[in-house]
Amino acid sequence: MTLLDPHWNEPVLRQTSDRELNGTSASLGVLMGNVFRRTSGRGWRLRRRSMQLWPRWVQALQAFETGLTLQTGLLQIAADRESATRMGALAEQRSDLGLELQTSEQVRTIWPTALHGALHSSADGRINPLQLQIALRRALLQESVQPLATRVVQLERDGSRWRVHHAEGESTCHDCVVICSGLSAGALLEPLGHSLPISPVLGQALSLQLKEGPTTWMNWPAVLIDQSFNLIPDGPGRLLLGATVEPGTEAADDPLALMRTLNDNAPEWLRSASVIEHWSGLRARPVERPAPLLNVLEPGLIVASGHYRNGVLLAPATAEWISTALQEP
Repeated sequence: MTLLDPHWNEPVLRQTSDRELNGTSASLGVLMGNVFRRTSGRGWRLRRRSMQLWPRWVQALQAFETGLTLQTGLLQIAADRESATRMGALAEQRSDLGLELQTSEQVRTIWPTALHGALHSSADGRINPLQLQIALRRALLQESVQPLATRVVQLERDGSRWRVHHAEGESTCHDCVVICSGLSAGALLEPLGHSLPISPVLGQALSLQLKEGPTTWMNWPAVLIDQSFNLIPDGPGRLLLGATVEPGTEAADDPLALMRTLNDNAPEWLRSASVIEHWSGLRARPVERPAPLLNVLEPGLIVASGHYRNGVLLAPATAEWISTALQEP
C-alpha cells in the first residue's frame, strides 16, 4: 500500500508553520458525536459509529504516541428556551449515551451567561489533532505502508488499473485509488468525468492567556460550546478558542473580534485575555451535497473527502467505510 502526501516529510507543527495549514492541523479536534441533533440518516450513523470506535483507536494509537488521550466531557450552552427544550428532548432520548440537561444554576459557576442551561455529553469531547497525526504516521510505518512525499497532479485510467502522475514527473500504477485530498479532490476527478464540487470554508483559532478567571479549570469539561464557538482548556490559565466562521480562503479581522467577545456574550475574563497564537485553516465543504463525500465512483476509484468540520470526529467511521469499500468486488 502506498500513501502519497506532499507534506509527509514535514514535521507535524502548528506554531512555526509558514504554509497554509491543512484542516486537521488547524482544527481543535472537537468530537461532537452524541450531541448531533438528528436521530437518523447517514450523518448520525457515521457519528455514532465513530464515537464507538474512538476509545479503541486511542488505546491502540497510544503505543505510538503515549500522550494521546480522549479528553471527554462536552458542554453545549443553550441559546434560548427553545434550544433548551430541544436539548432536553435529546437528553431523554440518549441518556444511555451520557447526555444530560443541566440547569443554569448547575453551569453558572463556569459559565455565568448560560441563562437557559446547557446540554452535557460525558462521552463527547476532544482529541489533540497534532498528536493524532503523529501517532497515525508512526502506526502506518508499522503496517508496511510506503509513504511518498509527492503531490498528485493527475489520475489516468490504465486498463483495469489507475496511473497516478506525480508533480515531479514520475508516475505509479495501482489497482485502487482512494482520494482523501480535500479541496483538490475535484480537480483530480473532473478530467475523469466526475463532478464533486467542494468549496473552502476558513476556520480561525486563538490560543489565549488569561489574566483572571478560571485558571485551574476546576469542574470544566474538555470542550465548552457557546454559539458555535469552541472553548477548550489548554493548561493553567490557557484556553483555545476557535470557530469555522468564514466562506472563502482569506482571513478577516472581524471574526476575531466576534470570537473574543462571543458576539458580545463573553465573560469579562475572556475579553481581557491576551492572544498568544492565532492560526487559520481551510475546511473542505461539499457543494449542494451533505458532508462527507464517501463514494465508489467506479471500480478502483474511491473518494473519501469533504468532511467539512468533522474530519477528526469521523476519521474512524471513514476508515471503516474505506476498508469495506476496498473489499467489495
